[in-house]
Amino acid sequence: MEHESIVTIMKGATMVVGGIFPAMAIGKLVTKAMESIGRNPESSGKLFVHMLLGAAFAEAIAIYALVVVFTLQ
Repeated sequence: MEHESIVTIMKGATMVVGGIFPAMAIGKLVTKAMESIGRNPESSGKLFVHMLLGAAFAEAIAIYALVVVFTLQ
């Protein structure tokens, strides 16, 4: 394999790994928050802000993976 082919494959693998795990984390976070709101509707105000912060932090990991892909040569 040529160097360019290996770099392209590694970029793809980095984006797959860097995208799947944050997506799973966000999905689980939102699922649990919605279950909690379903059980106790009065807690929606408290949970919503923390859910959004957690989703933003999880999404930051995917953005770091994107930065790594752009720095690979």
